[in-house]
Amino acid sequence: MTGFTVERTDRGIGVVRPEGRLTMVSARQLTEAIAGLLDSGTERIVVDLSATEFMDSSGLGALIAGLKAARQAGGDLRIAAPNEQVVTILRLTNLDKVLRPRETVAKAYDRD
Repeated sequence: MTGFTVERTDRGIGVVRPEGRLTMVSARQLTEAIAGLLDSGTERIVVDLSATEFMDSSGLGALIAGLKAARQAGGDLRIAAPNEQVVTILRLTNLDKVLRPRETVAKAYDRD
């Protein structure tokens, strides 16, 4: 089971933290959390994957859907602190070029 926390930083960046396994069961919750931030006017979002133990294709799909929604709203979505399993999935699918992992949430919107 995956739990989610959602917050906004003092810089106005939305942070979503999935905890546990990001799979078909929890991917919809991630999509809804991102949509909630966008609906409230938060267009820059970071998904902090530091507490995500595992991610499957459904989780990856939710990230891509969130990225698309954020960009359509004039913002962006970035990921931070993924574990090696998540990084491997991104590399195998070549999505590491689109969802470039950042070291930390704080560094997600530094430069570029």
